[in-house]
Amino acid sequence: MSAFWHPFADMGAVDGHEVIIDRGEGIYVFDEQGRRYLDATASLWYCNVGYGRKEIVTAAAAQMEKLHAYHTFGDFATRSAIEVAEKIASVAPVPASKVFLTSGGSDSVDSAAKLARRYFHLTGQPDRTVFIAREWGYHGTHAFGTSLAGMAPNKEGYGDLIGDVVVVPWDSVEAVEKVIEQIGPERVAGIICEPVVGAGGVRFPPAGYLTGVRDAIRAAGALFIADEVVTGFGRVGAWFASNRFDLEPDLLTFAKGATSGYLPLGGVIAAPWIAEPFWEGGVMWRHGYTYSGHSTAAAAALANFEILEREDILAHVLQLESALAAALAPLAHHPLVTEIRSGLGLLAAVQIDPEAIDADPGLPARAFRAIREAGAITRAVGGGGLQVSPPLIITSEQLNEMVSAFSTGLDAVNV
Repeated sequence: MSAFWHPFADMGAVDGHEVIIDRGEGIYVFDEQGRRYLDATASLWYCNVGYGRKEIVTAAAAQMEKLHAYHTFGDFATRSAIEVAEKIASVAPVPASKVFLTSGGSDSVDSAAKLARRYFHLTGQPDRTVFIAREWGYHGTHAFGTSLAGMAPNKEGYGDLIGDVVVVPWDSVEAVEKVIEQIGPERVAGIICEPVVGAGGVRFPPAGYLTGVRDAIRAAGALFIADEVVTGFGRVGAWFASNRFDLEPDLLTFAKGATSGYLPLGGVIAAPWIAEPFWEGGVMWRHGYTYSGHSTAAAAALANFEILEREDILAHVLQLESALAAALAPLAHHPLVTEIRSGLGLLAAVQIDPEAIDADPGLPARAFRAIREAGAITRAVGGGGLQVSPPLIITSEQLNEMVSAFSTGLDAVNV
């Protein structure tokens, strides 16, 4: 019996049956028995530059020896916190943006939602409190993130956490426009939108959807909030998906790939027009975290960014974009697969037949376990898709190795 309570786990089934990951190397992780697995998920979407990057370890250790951390409330700062904010601002979708640092994605979503409401209160529009969220959306597990989610099971049993949230279909601009009309544009604070839906099934936006939603929300005088916790820092072949789609969001949340998971770090990028009233003087945003701008996490992020640039990883992802789609294509003919969703960066999903899942709800879990037994780690995401988001340093040969394990695992459960 273990004292460790796993996130998102049936502890009655997990306790005593953990797969204990012991070490990592490149795109592979190894369990305590020494068995190697190709990590097709980059852990939880975050290990962009791969495992065992000594440059990041060295940078973190050097910072810890000098000053492991100091808070950044009020007028305090550390050099690494300032430098990481400047670097992120330099690659942000909107020039001259400001960067508020947090400890992770859930913190970032709560921060962005609170900032949006506080912004409108400060600018004389306090009635703008309503957020539009999307089906299949996942925005972390804090109170705002749970309320803004579009997957019902993640809200079950908590009661009402945050009010004034309206959920719309994930792929319809018209649905957003209708909600704005129904509740009144003067009440809308904004929409939170993953450029690519992540945990909800790796769902890519229909052509014109993202700019259509952005334009509709801007016409209402509200904010477009891009949740790029999954899609940031090279995952789609750009620093952010908002760069690639030319979205110019008012607010952008990030985490995960900021440090490739070597230390927890997240944040909110605020466009200059959002930051301006807070920077004019005389206003305090009473919000922040003990570890906002954590010195060692910031140093790890800076080392991570150096790797991304030195090895031209963003270009590498663009080169592999079509290779990933081609490698996965044969799986579309598997009897258990109805669709392969891919085509943007190193993100994809292998969709298990929904009718098969209806007949056997445990099928996705058995499938990802069988694939793990075949040598690759994936997981079931919303709607029964199998996640594909390997470390960005993967090669085309390793893509084929990954797909081979998927094929073997799917064959094993197709009985």
